[in-house]
Amino acid sequence: MYQPAIDLAAVTAIDMHVHIEVDAHGHASLPEPLEAAASRYFRTDGPRPAVDAVAHYYRERRMAAVVFTVDARTQLAHTPLSSVDIARAAADHADVLIPFGSVDPRTGEAALDLAARLVEDEGVRGFKFHPTVQGFDPSHAEHAPLWRLIERLGVPALFHTGQTGIGAGLPGGYGLRLGLSNPMLLDAVAADFPDLRIVMAHPSVPWQDEALAVATHKPNTWIDLSGWSPKYFPAQLVRYANTMLSDRVLFGTDYPMLTPDRWLRDAKGTDLKPEVLPGILKDNAARLLGLPGRRGEEDAHVDDHQL
Repeated sequence: MYQPAIDLAAVTAIDMHVHIEVDAHGHASLPEPLEAAASRYFRTDGPRPAVDAVAHYYRERRMAAVVFTVDARTQLAHTPLSSVDIARAAADHADVLIPFGSVDPRTGEAALDLAARLVEDEGVRGFKFHPTVQGFDPSHAEHAPLWRLIERLGVPALFHTGQTGIGAGLPGGYGLRLGLSNPMLLDAVAADFPDLRIVMAHPSVPWQDEALAVATHKPNTWIDLSGWSPKYFPAQLVRYANTMLSDRVLFGTDYPMLTPDRWLRDAKGTDLKPEVLPGILKDNAARLLGLPGRRGEEDAHVDDHQL
């Protein structure tokens, strides 16, 4: 069973958004047409590392990473990667990896059973959902039992928001509906489940103002900064990250589509304030995830070589 063993004083950042796209047997998380379209959209044909390689990559950078897949078996008619296997592999790298589970909300009671087992038996520290790819409306009443369970289990739920490159350019976008990832749909979830910690992933283009409205109104909501180079962040997102949301904004990349090296390099040219960066890069995530330990005083700033 996974137990975190991350030395917060030793890591420079916690990447809240890292995809495991292939398992140890070479099975991919997406059907081939979607995988190829995503590579074209993100202009990358790089490697799709499995868990062990991801751990090595982040250990080299003195970073920790939240790792997950997306279970979209109903919408995509594709066997997902195993969240159990990801959690067990992450347990071998507990100094750098933090496993999140994924369940398909459209499987009903099966999703509830799997979610409970992933936390209670495997030790996952949260859940990842992608409403567009999984084909569900998170605000619909039929999914309330799942949010109630995750709230009771005491772990966060991370939701994709905004545009997605998955399905982009394919006929009909492969049938995927962007509107399901409007962050305003999460407002109802945050209202009905005030103890459920919700992370709205990515700059929520074209609904950035909606995400900021939800986050400023609902203190159980957070925003991760993954999926976009910081140089493309909407100005209002940077402004809120520097001020009233500075304690609920999180570093994330969307690796392997975007690397932490590029994220940190491109952040140099933004208006993100140096005094908020320690929180964004590490401290906010450590608090959200309930990681034990405290950041050492010697690590209370972001070194020039990091940013």
